[in-house]
Amino acid sequence: MRKAAAGRPATARRATKKPAEPPVDLAVGRRIRDLRRGKEMSLETVAARADLSIGFISQIERGLSSPSLRVLATLADVLGVGIAALFGATPNDGGTADGVVTREAQRAELKLWRSGVSKQLLSPAGSESRLNLFLVHLEPGGSTGDELYTHDGEEAGLVLEGEMILTVDAETWTLKQGDSFRFASRRPHRFSNASGDTKAVVLWVNCVTAAG
Repeated sequence: MRKAAAGRPATARRATKKPAEPPVDLAVGRRIRDLRRGKEMSLETVAARADLSIGFISQIERGLSSPSLRVLATLADVLGVGIAALFGATPNDGGTADGVVTREAQRAELKLWRSGVSKQLLSPAGSESRLNLFLVHLEPGGSTGDELYTHDGEEAGLVLEGEMILTVDAETWTLKQGDSFRFASRRPHRFSNASGDTKAVVLWVNCVTAAG
């Protein structure tokens, strides 16, 4: 009886072992760190310009925190790049030699698993690119958060599946399949999927006005 009882806790410990954090957090963190160091910017400088704590940015760079899309957009702004530059893929990685084509199986992907948002980069990767095309997946209940946020550039999109709630400034719209949008990214905005059981898929274009 004692042996059986002693065996059960070990089994339970194995069964309840905490899963590892998704590797995307580590990859994005390393990319942010590399961009920051490449521009010779200190953690203190980035934190001050992004209005975030030094400790939080350090945790992101080490893959210990999963940032929201709002935080990533802010960091991309501070680093002088578009958000596509944070995907971690190298220019022309898996695509054609001239950086024109991106194959479906080789798309870079950014999964913001805590917020239920994922972005696939459809255009060839590269931090110098000003125009980027994404396929955004919003899981049921997925959202950029309650806070409105801003960043450099302009964006537009087309809802391919499901529904998306879009807020720009003080106005909110429910966009259904076939609906599209366009706005300057400096206007405060947020978006979400209010459905409890249906995913939304949006073809999304981001254009930054200045490259870093």
